[in-house]
Amino acid sequence: MSQPEVDLDGLSDSEKSTLEMYMAVTSQEPSEAIPLLRRSQWNVQAQIPLKKPALPWIAPPPQPNRRTQNLMTDDLTEHLSQVARATATDLAPRVNLQPADQPTYRPPFILSLLLTPFNLVYRILCSSFRLFGVLFPFLPRLFNRTANPALQGARRNTTGRRSLGPKDTAARFIREFEEEYESIPIPFLENGYNMALEKAHRDLKYLLVILLSPEHDDTDSWVRDTLLAPEVVEFINDPQNNLLVWGGNVRDSEAYQVANSLKCTKFPFAAVIVHTPNVSSTAMSVVGRIAGLTTPSEVVNKLRTVVTSNSEPLERLRSSRAEQQASRSLREEQDSAYERSLAIDRERARQRREAELARQREEQEAADRQAAEEQRLRDLAQWKLWRGQSLSAEPGPDVKDAVRISVRLPSGERIMRKFAPDADIEEIYAVVECYEILQEQDTERHVVSAPEGFVHHYGFRLVSPMPRVVYAVDEGGSIREKIGRGGNLLVEPIDEDEDDADDDEVTDMS
Repeated sequence: MSQPEVDLDGLSDSEKSTLEMYMAVTSQEPSEAIPLLRRSQWNVQAQIPLKKPALPWIAPPPQPNRRTQNLMTDDLTEHLSQVARATATDLAPRVNLQPADQPTYRPPFILSLLLTPFNLVYRILCSSFRLFGVLFPFLPRLFNRTANPALQGARRNTTGRRSLGPKDTAARFIREFEEEYESIPIPFLENGYNMALEKAHRDLKYLLVILLSPEHDDTDSWVRDTLLAPEVVEFINDPQNNLLVWGGNVRDSEAYQVANSLKCTKFPFAAVIVHTPNVSSTAMSVVGRIAGLTTPSEVVNKLRTVVTSNSEPLERLRSSRAEQQASRSLREEQDSAYERSLAIDRERARQRREAELARQREEQEAADRQAAEEQRLRDLAQWKLWRGQSLSAEPGPDVKDAVRISVRLPSGERIMRKFAPDADIEEIYAVVECYEILQEQDTERHVVSAPEGFVHHYGFRLVSPMPRVVYAVDEGGSIREKIGRGGNLLVEPIDEDEDDADDDEVTDMS
C-alpha cells in the first residue's frame, strides 16, 4: 500500500530537525512519524522510549573495523542514546518502616488457642502463594500493583522472623551471611537502607543493593560462585570504584519493601544506585540491575559499565564540592584570622581601659591622700590652737616646788619654762608642740574647740642627754616623778621607719 503524501513544507525548521532525528532512530516513514510527534507536541524524548527502549545491561554488538563516518548520524545517535539512558533511569525511593519500639499486640492465651487452626490455614496459604511467586515471578508484582496499599504490608509478619530496627536487621543479615557462607569478604553496611542511601549521596559513591531470598534455589549457588568470586570481591573492595554494599533478606520487612520499590521480579537481585545530578540536586537513581543467575565476569562487566558511564558527572560534582569546601575553608580561615585580630584589638582596648582606670584610681588616691593631708594639717593647726589655749599657766614665784625645765629644739632654740610639780609629762610635750602658737603676739584669740574625730600623735620624743633617758608621753606620770626638780631635755624627731621598727619590736616581745 502506498503511503499518503505528507506536506513537509508546512513544518518549521525545528520540527523538521526533530522529524529527521526521530526517523533516524525508528526508521519510520514521515506519514507515521508526524502524527505521533504531533500527539506528543514534538517531544522526541517521549516517543523514543516507547518505540525503542534502552537495554542497559545488554552489551552492544561488535562493530566492524571499517565503517563510514557520518557526523550528523553519529551526533544524533549519541544524543538519542543519552536521552534513552536518562529516560530509563528510575529514581531510588525510600522505604517507610514501622517503628522498632511500636508494641506488638498479643492476644490472650485462650483466644490464641481458638485461633490456632485459622493461623495454620493462613500460613499454608501464604506459603503456597510464595511458592507460586517463585514459579511465576510476575504474580507478586501484579499483586503489589493491584492490591490495596494497606494489604501490601501483610507479608511483614508471615515469615515468623522477629521484626527489628533497620540497624539490628542489617546486623542480623551480616551475621546470618557469615554463618551460612563461613566468610564475609564483602563490607556490608551495618545500617538501614535509608541510611545507606544518605551515605552514598553524601559521599558521592555507588550503592550496590543485594537482595537475597533463601527460598530461591539459585541463591546459594549465586552467592558462592558469583558474589564471592575473587574478581567480584576485588572489584567491590577496590577503593577507586567507590562502591558501598548493602544487603538484605527479603524475609525481613525492610528488604521486602526495598525489593518492591526497586521492582525486583527475580532473585537473586542486585541494583546499583547513585546520585544523578543531571536529574536533580538530591536524586538517587537506579542506574543498573542484575537479576537471576549471572557469571562473575558478567557482574564485573556490568558494574564496570555503570561506574564508567556515571563517573563523569560525579567527578564534576566532587570537583564542585572540593571547590566549595576550599572556599569554605578559606572563608573560615579568614574569619578565624579576623576573629584573632578582633580579639587582639579587644585585648588591647581592655588593657588601655584598665590602664586608664588604674591611672584614674591612682590620681583619685593621690587626691584623696592630698585632701587627707590637708585636712590633717588643718586639724593639727586647730588642735594646736585648742591645746595652746588649754595649757596651764606657768607657776609664779610663790610656788616653791615648781619644776624648771629647759628643752632644746631641733632648730637650736631653747624653751625655758616652769611647770607645776603635779602636772603630767604630756604638758611638756604640748608646750613644745604649741611653741609656735605661743610665740605669736596676737593677744586676742578666739576660743577654739578640739577638732572632731582627730587623734593627735606627737612626732617627737623628749630625752635627757646624760644619762640618756626617754620620757615617753604614753607612759604618763607627773613631771616631778619623772624628771625631779629640774632638767635639760632634747627633742628627737621620730621617723616613720623607726616607729614601725619599734612597733615590731614591741610585738615580738609580747
